Amino acid sequence: MKVTVIGTGYVGLVSGVCYAEIGHEVTCIDVNQDKIAQLRKGKSPIFEPNLEELMNKNIHNGKLQFTDNYLDGIEHAEVILIAVGTPCKQDGTADLQFVESVAANIALYIKKYAVIVIKSTVPVGTNHYIGELIKKNLVHDTDFDMVSNPEFLREGTAIKDTFNGDRIVLGSDSSKALAIVEELHKQFNIPYFLTDTRSAEMIKYAANAFLATKISFINEIAKICEKVGANVEDVALGMGKDKRIGEHFLKAGIGYGGSCFPKDTKALVQIAGNVEHDFELLRSVIKVNIGQQQALIEKAISYFGDLSEKKIAILGLSFKPNTDDMRDAASVVITDKLISLGASVIAYDPVTIENAKKILNPRVTFNTNINEVMYDADCVFILTEWDQIKQIDLRVAGRLMKNPVFFDGRNCFTLEEAQRAEIDYFSIGRSAVIRNFD
Repeated sequence: MKVTVIGTGYVGLVSGVCYAEIGHEVTCIDVNQDKIAQLRKGKSPIFEPNLEELMNKNIHNGKLQFTDNYLDGIEHAEVILIAVGTPCKQDGTADLQFVESVAANIALYIKKYAVIVIKSTVPVGTNHYIGELIKKNLVHDTDFDMVSNPEFLREGTAIKDTFNGDRIVLGSDSSKALAIVEELHKQFNIPYFLTDTRSAEMIKYAANAFLATKISFINEIAKICEKVGANVEDVALGMGKDKRIGEHFLKAGIGYGGSCFPKDTKALVQIAGNVEHDFELLRSVIKVNIGQQQALIEKAISYFGDLSEKKIAILGLSFKPNTDDMRDAASVVITDKLISLGASVIAYDPVTIENAKKILNPRVTFNTNINEVMYDADCVFILTEWDQIKQIDLRVAGRLMKNPVFFDGRNCFTLEEAQRAEIDYFSIGRSAVIRNFD
């Protein structure tokens, strides 16, 4: 099929590359000319494992091209996918200005029947709204159908998720359009779930909200575990063995971040409010997550009493490993707070430093050498569970530091490893490890 993907962020670029990989002729459109120039050279603007390799492969075999020209991308397309951002407004609602702009351009350039697929996460009713907007502004007399196809990709494993997803959700009122989009995805060999448009739109929000709820729940359990002397990892494992609960997303830490969970939970609260429903549970989930980012700081204050003039080494800046995404990363809040308390902050991340420099407090310093970051530090904060961080030798690291004290927000090490390393080690939902000075 001739496929056009509008938007080259995480969803658009990964989707475009993967559609090309299974044999479709894909054109990716983006209005950012610098980004298009970079993509044409085979350079991905985002860090995602295996993405750049697959992108270059399909550029070279003629299956994938990039343009900033809507006419080139839309004129011959059989399927047009909208994958632009829907950022969160101040009141929590999704900002549809980029989707609306795409709709205006589709109306201007579409000349023959095509299926228009919205992959962006959009409020319930948006597919109908965008369809009417396109219809009202059509320049050429042509038909089209709308399909909702929400994505469930995880940053850091997006390529793997595309080829190994649990299901492909498709929602439309047109059986013709559904058949075309089913054919588009046929080579992925993933089960379809077919429904109406509004239900498909709701599925994305409901799924993300439920996963966010599991994370906040286990973080609340972690707080209780610390007070009663239980181990949250054992508790989560024991819970997860129950098939009704499942093991996934029961990892205690310093909360969720990224481009989806924070935005989508706020948006769903707002969607509920628009129909006069107070989504009290989800508001609590959001509140718990915000508070969880303070957990390590509270532990450090309890340990030191005063953080002023303390040198604090930060390991990990992105909201999760295997991505350079800083959106709603815990490092933003934590480094700001540490600096406000008078600490000096030096940070390491294997991938994210350039993005972090644009976002973090200008008083944060950076180093790509993990040992140099820890050298002479009063303590270490672990904020992202990169393999490079999980593989450090705690005993060696402790000897580099002024004080061998670790505050681990991702439970990267076992308590036994911390004991053998003779460090002071504080994690989430587990007992503290304190050196024996006898």
